[in-house]
Amino acid sequence: MTKIEADEALHRLKAGNERFVAGLRNEDAAPNHSRRAELLAGQEPFAIVLGCSDSRVPAELVFDQGLGDLFVIRVAGNVVAPSQIGSVEFAAERFGTRLVVVLGHSQCGAISATLEALAQPGGKPSRNLRSIVDRVRPSVEGLLALGLGHDPDALVREAVRANVRFAAGQLRHGSEILERLIEEDGLRVVGAEYSLETGQVDFFDGLR
Repeated sequence: MTKIEADEALHRLKAGNERFVAGLRNEDAAPNHSRRAELLAGQEPFAIVLGCSDSRVPAELVFDQGLGDLFVIRVAGNVVAPSQIGSVEFAAERFGTRLVVVLGHSQCGAISATLEALAQPGGKPSRNLRSIVDRVRPSVEGLLALGLGHDPDALVREAVRANVRFAAGQLRHGSEILERLIEEDGLRVVGAEYSLETGQVDFFDGLR
């Protein structure tokens, strides 16, 4: 197995997103019978992406990658729970993947739902939805104290990034396995935001 280092993986994602924004396509990444056959023997994803379930943010398309290139975990609000940590651990250990991207996006519904719950604490979302809201809450409730409540759009923008930073921090410091791989084997966890408006991905957290 050829291990792709984190810097090279990040370069590939940035280049892929540039193609996506420009409306171009890497033809080598297009699904085909031969590529499917190659992957029967195993997979070697070069990046792990923990992203939101929003239908407008499919990681493989946003980064212009093909079958077997990305190990993608999607959950509303790109929140980190034990199952997400375990999925990242699995890919990092099993496949030697050395880049983890927490990918949030503009106008995130899970973020808006959490801010609404904070503004109207008497609401009663379902127990399952509340589990998502409660995982977003610690990253965004401090923003209300900064006086952003009067500007809802600015509040959501800041909350999206705060939630990405919080999730990335949980991955860096919430797993002995990931901590060891970061310390000893070059694993990197970075945070990014996808713009629904432009299609661009801005990597803003965990960069050297």
